[in-house]
Amino acid sequence: MLSKEIEVSQRLVRTDAYQMSVGEIVNMYKDREIVIDPDFQRLFRWEASQKSKLIESILLGIPLPPIFVFERETAKWELIDGLQRLSTILEFMGLLRGPEGDILPPSYLEATKYLPSLRNTVWESSEAIPDLPIDEQAPLDKTAQLSIRRARIGVEILKRPSDNKTKFDLFQRLNSGGTPANPQELRNCVIIMVNAGYFAFLKELATSPAFRTAISLTDEQEERQKHLEYLCRFLCHVYVPYDDKLDVEEYVDEGMQTLAVEAEVVESRACFEFTFNVLNEAFGTDALRRQTNGQAGGRVGLVALECIAVGVAKNYAGVRTLPDPVTFVRQRISDLWKSNEVTTLHVSGLRGTLRISRSVPLGAKWFKP
Repeated sequence: MLSKEIEVSQRLVRTDAYQMSVGEIVNMYKDREIVIDPDFQRLFRWEASQKSKLIESILLGIPLPPIFVFERETAKWELIDGLQRLSTILEFMGLLRGPEGDILPPSYLEATKYLPSLRNTVWESSEAIPDLPIDEQAPLDKTAQLSIRRARIGVEILKRPSDNKTKFDLFQRLNSGGTPANPQELRNCVIIMVNAGYFAFLKELATSPAFRTAISLTDEQEERQKHLEYLCRFLCHVYVPYDDKLDVEEYVDEGMQTLAVEAEVVESRACFEFTFNVLNEAFGTDALRRQTNGQAGGRVGLVALECIAVGVAKNYAGVRTLPDPVTFVRQRISDLWKSNEVTTLHVSGLRGTLRISRSVPLGAKWFKP
C-alpha cells in the first residue's frame, strides 16, 4: 500500500533543475520573468545581520541553497522558496520592487565575522539609502560585484503538469522549517496563490470593528497575523466539514484552499457580519472570554471561537429571524459557560483534533433556536 501511494504521489511532481548565476536570476527578475508575489513581501523581514551574512557567504564562495520555483502557464517562474535570499540580493543591488511595484531603497551591510570591512558597504553610492549619509557609504568595488553576479545558485523547477495542490503543499513544506514565517503567514501565501481576490476579501473582513472587538488582539498577536488565523479558523469550521484524518493546521490549510477556489463571498460576508455584530452587542470584548461565576476573564480562546462564534454562524438562518437575537445569544453564552459539556473542552492536554470534533458540534447544537 505504501509503495503504491509513493508511486501515485511521485507522478504529481515533475521537476527540473538548473545551475544559474546570480546575475542571470537578477536579469530574469528585472525582466519580470521570475515573480515574487507582492503580498509575499510581508515575509521579507531578515535582520541586517542576516542579510550581511548572506552577502558575506557569496563573497567567500560558500555554496547557496537552491531556490524553488513553479513554472506558470506563461512559462514565467513563480518563486515558492528562497524569498529571503533572493530579496536580500535584489535589495542590496537596489532592484527590489515593493508591493506597489516601486523600487525599494537599497540596503547597506554590517560588519561580519570574516569580513569586518563590510561595514556600511553598499552596491553603489545612493542618496536613496536611508540612515546612512552618502559620505559614509562604502561602494562595493567592481571585482566584488562581478564575483556576486557570477556566483552560482541551484534552481529547482516544479513543472507545469504538477497540480496546483502539489505546488501549495511544496511551498508550505519548504518554508515551514524556517523561522521567518509562522503557519498563518504561510497560509496567507497559499491563499494568494489560489485566489488573490479572495485573500483581499479576507483582509477586508479582518478589519471589521465588531470582529476586532471580539478577538481583542495585542499588537504582538496582530503582527503575527492572529486576526487572520482566527478568521480562517472561523470560516473553515462554518463551511468546511472536518476531516478527522487531518491535524488541525492541515484541516485549516486545505479548508482555506477549498474556500479560495469556491470564492463565495456574499453569504459568508453576511453570516460573518451578523455573527460578530451580535456577539459585540451581547458582550463586547468579553464575548469570547471564558466566564466563571458570571464574570468573564482571561484571553480569547479557541474553545470560545469554535463553540460560540462558529455556533452562532452555523445557526445564522435561524438566529437572525428571532425577535431579539442579541438577548438570545447573550443568554446562551452565559448558560454555555455553566455547562458540563464545555468544561470537558478545557482539560489540560486535550488534542486539538479531539477538541474541534467536540466543540464545533456542541456550538452548532447549543445556539440552535
